[in-house]
Amino acid sequence: MELREIEYFLAICDELHFTRAAEKLGISQPALSRQMRALEDKLGVRLFDRLGKKIAITEAGKILKEESDKIFSNIEFIYEQIGELQKVKRGKLVVGVMSGELSKLASLVFLELHRMHPYLQMKIIKLDNIEEKVIQNEIDIALTLLPLENEQLKSIPLYNEELYLAVSFDHHWAKRDIVEFEEIKDIPLVLCPNNYNCRKFINEVATSKGFDIQPIIELNDAHSILSIVKAGIGATILPNALLASANTESLKVIKIVNPIISKEVAIVHHKEKYIGAAARNFIDLLLSLLNEKGLYVGDTEDSLIKS
Repeated sequence: MELREIEYFLAICDELHFTRAAEKLGISQPALSRQMRALEDKLGVRLFDRLGKKIAITEAGKILKEESDKIFSNIEFIYEQIGELQKVKRGKLVVGVMSGELSKLASLVFLELHRMHPYLQMKIIKLDNIEEKVIQNEIDIALTLLPLENEQLKSIPLYNEELYLAVSFDHHWAKRDIVEFEEIKDIPLVLCPNNYNCRKFINEVATSKGFDIQPIIELNDAHSILSIVKAGIGATILPNALLASANTESLKVIKIVNPIISKEVAIVHHKEKYIGAAARNFIDLLLSLLNEKGLYVGDTEDSLIKS
């Protein structure tokens, strides 16, 4: 049996009409009829009952259709896999990150991904509000903080990120190792704007404690915030990983308690976007790296593709 014969057979099954099936296939109706008679002779069974101008699929035809669908499904899968291989070899992967620390994490994964696929073009985009870029399909996948505000996005949690207070060594709290969250209402703060994830978390906790956050300075860049604080102006609250990765010799990092502000870092992607082989390889390498560091809090069997 040839693939062309199966293709013709399936076209008739779809249309249940020889003339329409022939038009769909771009061949003449008599030629299609001859092909089907030859196929029936080859199999020794009737595949269609001819009822005047109408046709119906026989029991034998139903069996052949079910198995033929599987054959073409497998062929499509083969083409997809080969196509994916070519995309990884010559394709492009754009990863969004919410912070500099997540950028460093993505860079470590890129190093290994480059060894696997040296011709793959890779790019990291760093923005606090990275979700909008994912929705606009400007980014394939992103590393950001949960919860997500947009229902168009899917996520897989990675690890918990705790926020700490940072002050200069000239600050009157510089000798402290722990502060109560409620105490921060009494000191000048330098923070990111209200629409940034970190700020939203801080605002939520403050509201639960019965006060509003009123920073003396708002900046949309973490490094600028740290520069201001290092100069002795106010204090800031940022993810501990970011503070650990920054040059903090001139800053005192202080743990915040009651409550501890902790949020989950996650990989996110658009629900309707197909996750290609390059992105899947990135995800697998990232999970492996986090497992080595003892950070990954999810199930190693989890997958964006399965979710």
